[in-house]
Amino acid sequence: MADVIVYSAPDCVECSFVKQMLDRKGVSYEVRDIMAEKAYREEVQELGLLGVPVTVYEGEAVKGMNPELEALVNRAAEKST
Repeated sequence: MADVIVYSAPDCVECSFVKQMLDRKGVSYEVRDIMAEKAYREEVQELGLLGVPVTVYEGEAVKGMNPELEALVNRAAEKST
């Protein structure tokens, strides 16, 4: 099972960037398409966030592309090595 969850949607450019960042760092992740599954949309709402990408690792959720996301990905990468 992947340590990181990426809530995503088709044609979401930022979502693609998040997945590319995780790939470059060698971090395994699960993609949850919020357009395909209502339950995934509800999970994002329960996190108190709207929209995608939302990246979750060890209970911490980060929306979008920002320094917090980079820190989260770096922590996940350290654990996976």
